[in-house]
Amino acid sequence: MSVLALGLNHGSAPLDLRGRFAIPLDALARSVQALRVHLAPAGPEVAILSTCNRTELYVGLPASACPRHAMELAEPAIEWLAARGGTSPADLRGHSYFLQGAEAARHAFRVASGLDSLVLGEPQILGQMKAAVREADSAGALGTTLHQMFQRSFAVAKDVRSRTEIGAHAVSLAAAAVRLALQLFEGLHDRRVLFVGAGEMIDLVATHFASHGPLQMTVANRSAERGRLLAERLGADQLPLAELGQRLHAFDIVISCTASSLPLIGLGAVERALKARKRRPMLMLDLAVPRDIEPEVAQLDDVYLYTVDDLARHVQTSGERRQAAVARAEAIVSAGVDSFAQWLEQRASVPLIQALQRQTEDWRQAELAKARRALAKGQDVEAVMETLSAALTRKLLHGALSELHGSAGEAHRHWMQSVQRLFLRGG
Repeated sequence: MSVLALGLNHGSAPLDLRGRFAIPLDALARSVQALRVHLAPAGPEVAILSTCNRTELYVGLPASACPRHAMELAEPAIEWLAARGGTSPADLRGHSYFLQGAEAARHAFRVASGLDSLVLGEPQILGQMKAAVREADSAGALGTTLHQMFQRSFAVAKDVRSRTEIGAHAVSLAAAAVRLALQLFEGLHDRRVLFVGAGEMIDLVATHFASHGPLQMTVANRSAERGRLLAERLGADQLPLAELGQRLHAFDIVISCTASSLPLIGLGAVERALKARKRRPMLMLDLAVPRDIEPEVAQLDDVYLYTVDDLARHVQTSGERRQAAVARAEAIVSAGVDSFAQWLEQRASVPLIQALQRQTEDWRQAELAKARRALAKGQDVEAVMETLSAALTRKLLHGALSELHGSAGEAHRHWMQSVQRLFLRGG
């Protein structure tokens, strides 16, 4: 019970609600610290994963933590996340999930492997999870339990990629975006494409579009330097983000994915662009969470607006080979979960082992002190050794013998079996 997972994803919450909980990568470390303070005085290990498809809190507790202690953290964690998204804990519960122990680990392993993604098998999530773990580590919030769970999740994900066809059959959002554009325009050789943003998703989508030879590609990004680097790699033009509204009409296809907390492209700007285009259609792909393009734009007659959720529905995820790959991947995940659960159980016995070692060491030191005093008084060495060994034997057997003599029925049979396993394994 020493691992908890709480969150919402594409399966439990709609796009606009997910957008309210999105945390940019550069704010993850601060958010991790804030969550940890909120959960004080427990001082648990904490990590936060936030992507366009999910926002999840992972909490690790000491091996000695009891199940009741773990459950007590659920409510403050929900309260913190609800406040972060500007909603009530009751509303959040209706769109979230809470997992603990081995099931929390199973969820993390499936996420890392792309089995819980909107696009089954997509590879970006593994890098996003690794980045989240680095941020938690830099915030000083990653301890032994979560470190072990995440490292095992990365190993399982690698195993899934190398031993199944999940990766080979994954159809990315980028490929689906190109397919939609080709369906609408029947070719890109005479089309102008605008990419708003310069992050990993835009980089991936732009690379797919570049392979189809559009007439022109342009990059607009808040960071001019990062936008310039992407534009140079693609052989694209660069557009200052401040000029986006004035130049929007020049583009047939607009693809946006930024970390902005507010929409960058509003209904009015698109209406003006359509008027300047003389109602020639535009394809707009909003891959950001929260949205970069106001949802009301979808109501305009000459605009085809797709969100990240819409795009995912265009990805083919069926087929016997794919189903077989999923089944194999789930088996690899299950093996990883079993191994981690065993590690958690072993960790839970650490305090008991330490207590046993302290107790036996106290006995040893006490009997050694008695033996040294006896030798200092000139007693016979052989007699002192006999007394020392007999005293230690009595101390070691006292608890087991007391239970054997004081128990009856099923309890007595249990103690007989336990004593035999502990002390008579060689006989």
